[in-house]
Amino acid sequence: QVELLESGGGLAQTGGSLRLSCAASGRTFSTYAMGWFRQAPGKEREVVATMRQSDRRTYYVDSVKGRFTISRDDAKWTVFLQMNSLKPEDTSVYYCAAKNSDMGVVWDYWGQGTQVTVSS
Repeated sequence: QVELLESGGGLAQTGGSLRLSCAASGRTFSTYAMGWFRQAPGKEREVVATMRQSDRRTYYVDSVKGRFTISRDDAKWTVFLQMNSLKPEDTSVYYCAAKNSDMGVVWDYWGQGTQVTVSS
């Protein structure tokens, strides 16, 4: 079992930056693939960025490429999402997630989410 706790959300202006953190506990953090997702009101949850466990390869949804960066610190059991050049359309609840296998399509563990609001 893995518990995930996000932090770092808040209010930012268009063009500003925020850094989200997700602290994990429970099992060996380095063995999990990690990801960030978001869900805006009235919309489906979408993947924002992921990092594979095996080779640390990253994926970004097109709308955040060049602006967001996912990283992890295995020694601190933490994954980060650096968000730069924020836009109002980035406003969402952001969720951290972990899964046991790079090959699996199901994300096994989820945090409770942190609100990010970008003002125009």
